[in-house]
Amino acid sequence: IVAGKQKHLYMGNLDSRRDWGYAPEYVEAMWMMLQHDEPLDLVIGTGEAHTVREFLEEAFGYVGLDYQEYVRIDPKYFRPTEVDYLLADATKAREILGWEPRVRFHELVRIMVDADMELLGLEPPGEGKRILDEKFGDWHDWKDQTISMER
Repeated sequence: IVAGKQKHLYMGNLDSRRDWGYAPEYVEAMWMMLQHDEPLDLVIGTGEAHTVREFLEEAFGYVGLDYQEYVRIDPKYFRPTEVDYLLADATKAREILGWEPRVRFHELVRIMVDADMELLGLEPPGEGKRILDEKFGDWHDWKDQTISMER
């Protein structure tokens, strides 16, 4: 939307709640499971649930837009077997592996928006980069990757 590639974003159920997490941290948890002496089957997640609507509010608000002006609900994006509430309990991962998520929901949104804007050749607000630098010490240069906005 910010890049002018489309005027609206078509979505389904904005009220479904999900446990949103930063994928590289989940990969780190998987690696930790593989290093364990015994096979482990653990749940990985943040333990926080947020709606799709909250995600949109955060993402659009981060770039100074009101999501309600751009988001359209389209019934074709509703899932017939929608699970309205998904929340992970990663207690065992914390207890056994000492793993805990470091990226919070609002930080995740900023990281994702910064990465997408950079991929599109736009200057991101930069909060996501700052968060990654602070928590992990580096920022991946997304400009070298290929992305297609075509449907």
